[in-house]
Amino acid sequence: MARAGLTADRVTEAAADLADVVGFDNITLSALARGFGVADASLYSHVKNMRDLRTRVAVRAAGELADRLATATAGRAGKESLAGFANAWRDFARDCPGRYQATQMVLAPEAVAGSSGHQRIMAITYAHLGAYGLPEPDLTDAIRLLRSTYQGFFAIEASSGFGHPRDLQASWEKILDALDNALTHWRVSS
Repeated sequence: MARAGLTADRVTEAAADLADVVGFDNITLSALARGFGVADASLYSHVKNMRDLRTRVAVRAAGELADRLATATAGRAGKESLAGFANAWRDFARDCPGRYQATQMVLAPEAVAGSSGHQRIMAITYAHLGAYGLPEPDLTDAIRLLRSTYQGFFAIEASSGFGHPRDLQASWEKILDALDNALTHWRVSS
């Protein structure tokens, strides 16, 4: 075990890398152990079980996504911020498909509360929509609209489900225009 230099962080990083290759739902402790050249049991010194490993990958991925979102929205507002946020999220989904899947994992409330990445994603999401001036509960409704739109697009794109010859980037830009328009002209709840 000492020769492999295993730590919880190294195991988590290797699991995140493996998830990008085989899919988040397909990572196994056996595959990780083989990659490190150790017995499966050796990994249990660093992660409690598969749920713990998946949670660690989800927390790590959320931190990586938060970094991208923060960079993409810094100093921007309105449509420019919306586009930066959406494009950064889309790039993450395409560049790191397993990590992206991990960010969709439903975590225990205490895991979310202890994850700076998840907390930052929430803060960046609310902050980048600030220019639209939506009060609650409309802001939450708007966030749900955006998340549903993005995740639907990402899922269809990942499965090569857009079969029409129309340029996919042109469609994406139209979607962002439509979302900006919807947010700009949002009918606030009474």
